[in-house]
Amino acid sequence: MWTMIFAVVWTARAAPTEVPDALRVPDSAALMERHPASGVQIYACNEVAGSWTWTHLRPEATLVDADGHAVGHHGAGPTWSLDDGGSVVGRKLAQAEAPVADAVPWLLVEVVSSEGQGRLAGARFIQRVATKGGRAPTSGCGPDSAGKEVRIPYTADYVFFSSSRM
Repeated sequence: MWTMIFAVVWTARAAPTEVPDALRVPDSAALMERHPASGVQIYACNEVAGSWTWTHLRPEATLVDADGHAVGHHGAGPTWSLDDGGSVVGRKLAQAEAPVADAVPWLLVEVVSSEGQGRLAGARFIQRVATKGGRAPTSGCGPDSAGKEVRIPYTADYVFFSSSRM
C-alpha cells in the first residue's frame, strides 16, 4: 500500500508542467528529475546608464525530493548541485513571463558544463517553471541605497532533461 501511495505522489510531482513553446525541450530529450525549490533571488541597487535599478546578483535555493527532503542547491552561475556530488552550470536559452503576478520568469537553460558522476551528469536542459515570488522590487533603489542588497523569497520547480531518450 505504501509503495502505491509513494508512486502516486511522485507521479503527481514529476508530471510535466505545460510550458510555452519557447521553453520546450527537443522531442528527443528525456525527463530525468524534477525538484521543487525554495529560496531567495538576490538583487543589488545600482546605477545603470544614469538610472537607479535593482540588478539581479544570484539565486540561493534548496532543492528537495518528492518527500520534501533537501537534496541539493541552486546558486550563482547559474549552478545546480545535488548531494550525490554532481553539479551542472547552465546558460539561459529562453524565458517566458510567469502566469503568476510578481513571479520570476520561467526559463529554459542549456547545461554548458558538469562535474562529478552524480544524477545530473547526463543533464542537457533545465526548465524553471511554476515560479512564485522572486521579482525585483519596483521601488526603493536610489543614490541613498546604492549597493544595498535585498533577498526576495521565491519558489520554483527545476526540471532536468537528458539530451536523448534511452
